[in-house]
Amino acid sequence: MLTLKAGDKAPDFTTTNQDGKPVKLSDYRGQKVVLYFYPKDDTPTCTAEACSLRDNYKALQKAGYTVLGISTNNEKQHAKFIAKYKLPFTLLTDADRKVHELYGTWIEKMLYGRNYMGTARVTFLINEKGIIEEVIDKVKSAFHAEQILGEEIPAKTKSAPKETVKKRK
Repeated sequence: MLTLKAGDKAPDFTTTNQDGKPVKLSDYRGQKVVLYFYPKDDTPTCTAEACSLRDNYKALQKAGYTVLGISTNNEKQHAKFIAKYKLPFTLLTDADRKVHELYGTWIEKMLYGRNYMGTARVTFLINEKGIIEEVIDKVKSAFHAEQILGEEIPAKTKSAPKETVKKRK
């Protein structure tokens, strides 16, 4: 269950990236971070989300963001996902779900009437001081970069109604 909210200090953590190298959130202090939790590499919705971030990566960088994706997939799966879709950002592993637990993103879900535990699709926008500025818990995968950047979301699908999100500074 999500317990973190805007204004909270982002919990620090250490995990590994797609190359097996250690990564600490505190290493990014002084930078704005998009920390996005997603269920699984190379699935349709997760791929749409990653590709939205990839396709708008220059705009995210221009806005000052460093993008970090995190799931329970391992380094090898992340490396394949990055290579297949030419993702320009870092993917973090959390096989033991310790980071998920810190952020409240390991939750009970339901599919076809069956309950199971899984990753909540949630993004935390963290400022240069390590404070959560915004929690996006209603992610529109194909338009996720637009949500982060505060841009209008096109009305292309039923799941992505036209809406305007408040512009960020």
